[in-house]
Amino acid sequence: MDVVQLKTLIHVAELGSLSKASDRLHIAQPALSRQIRLLEKELGTYLFERHGRGMLITEAGREVLAHATRILQEMESIRSSVAGGRTSLRGTVVIGTTPTVAEIVTVPLVRKLRDAQPDLGVRISSAFSGYLLDWLQRGELELAISYDPQPLHTLRIVPVMMENLLLVGPAGAGLSLDTPVSFASLAGQELVLPSARHGLRVILDRCAREVGIPLRTSVEADSFGAMIDLVRNGFGLTALPLASIYAQLENGSLCAAPLVEPVPMRKLVQVFPADRRVSPAARFVADTFIEIAADLVERKIWAGHML
Repeated sequence: MDVVQLKTLIHVAELGSLSKASDRLHIAQPALSRQIRLLEKELGTYLFERHGRGMLITEAGREVLAHATRILQEMESIRSSVAGGRTSLRGTVVIGTTPTVAEIVTVPLVRKLRDAQPDLGVRISSAFSGYLLDWLQRGELELAISYDPQPLHTLRIVPVMMENLLLVGPAGAGLSLDTPVSFASLAGQELVLPSARHGLRVILDRCAREVGIPLRTSVEADSFGAMIDLVRNGFGLTALPLASIYAQLENGSLCAAPLVEPVPMRKLVQVFPADRRVSPAARFVADTFIEIAADLVERKIWAGHML
């Protein structure tokens, strides 16, 4: 039994397919199949049921999976404890964030990293959460900053904050941060929202069902920049985190108000791979991001609370 076999077990169990695991891990399918067979031979039991549509983990396999996940987490804890005393970091950390988070933290994160670790580079990719997690699992990212993904054995999820979404409108919409707006009042309003596959839209649709109203979407846009431009030009209102539009509120090109009854909220998390080493540099970037988020929350630039 070795770590490679345990890692293979975790990915095949999650994806239910050797071919999908082969594609994610960039390892030939016969090699993965052999690792599973060797592990089953050593343990003396079948870990998967093979069928035409893929592989279904057995009860014995679930027991082994739980142990495998804990073993890989413990190995990462050992690395973290040893790396804690290092002061100088080099190389480039590749991270991914959602578009609204990228709008909020890109500049302060790069500035803070440059001041603290001048030899450390960072490459930031922006995409929907689903793409970020796929890239993380494929080894293309070291860290993803996302919104409350589904728990998986291949991921280690660290909660950061609960973020409030505000109602956002053009300059003349009469919205004020001092005057909350009930969610029910959105009935009949023209709205600019992302498509149904976007996590923000899911939250708003859930709130609408809770108060028994339909949301009237004049146009859908999955681009943060496009949403802002459409709202600014009077095509409707939208809902966004405060920090992402704070500069536009300051210069008067947008206005915003808190939404209440209910308050639309979403959990912001950091996501690390659970099946491979996380570099000291990536952990440093993650810690720096939390410092920035906490500072913005304390200064009431990012509406919400730290977890």
